[in-house]
Amino acid sequence: MSTYGCTTDRDVVRVAGPEAESYLQGQLSQDLDALAVNTSTWTFVLQPQGKVDTWARITKTASDCFLLDTDPGAGAGLHERLSRFLLRTKADVDQLELPAIAVRGPDAPHGELPDGVLRLPLVGPGVEGYDLLGEGATIPDGVEEGDEARLEADRIEHGVPRMGRELTHSTIPAEVGQWIIDESVSFTKGCFVGQELVARIDSRGGNVPKTLRALVLDLPVEPGATVTADGPASAVTSAAVSEHLGPIALAFLGRKVEPGVGVVVGETHGVVHELPLVMAGED
Repeated sequence: MSTYGCTTDRDVVRVAGPEAESYLQGQLSQDLDALAVNTSTWTFVLQPQGKVDTWARITKTASDCFLLDTDPGAGAGLHERLSRFLLRTKADVDQLELPAIAVRGPDAPHGELPDGVLRLPLVGPGVEGYDLLGEGATIPDGVEEGDEARLEADRIEHGVPRMGRELTHSTIPAEVGQWIIDESVSFTKGCFVGQELVARIDSRGGNVPKTLRALVLDLPVEPGATVTADGPASAVTSAAVSEHLGPIALAFLGRKVEPGVGVVVGETHGVVHELPLVMAGED
């Protein structure tokens, strides 16, 4: 995979104030006590029942200031949720508009950045690169310019979920895969909203009725296309055309549907694969 960069969109919510960290510690699935200034991690904001409210990357920019960035369209809900339980907490929650650049590939440069621009880590099996966030963020010199279609295909190949697609208010985090629990949840930090369901599933080996799978298809499909396999029918959550594999898609399939099984997707056929479809360093 060659390295490329493109303009993208991220919704950003800032939580700042003397009680920002203690407040977020009770709301997020990740342990903020272990987060140093100018470092980032990934976290869920869960419903009390343990299903996904938002999945976001959180960056500690000062001892009393945190930025949470999430997929476009999810920021308003994140802002509303974090504002809802503030009560008398000494912290403010604001939505920001900041430019974002996605840089993907094994040779992503790590030179100096303009003041105010953050280089943020990615997450997901085999994912390489970073995001730039802040005024003045641009595609690094010498990096090929890509586009959103290429970025979307790359996301699907690696099985990285997106809010509004693979992650909705009915999603159980473990359905995406154990890696997202490992990267986004702390089981040693103490109580947080939605902890009980996540901890119970983890203690049972992460067994859930359905799992996110990749589909390699004969023809392109659109999100929402019906997937017919063993068990209840499901639907494509994301779809793209990969430069490596041709038409691909993501869908949640029942545990009985093993990799290698053929499925009918809308008006075409496909084969089920484990994620990720493309590991780091593969072409």
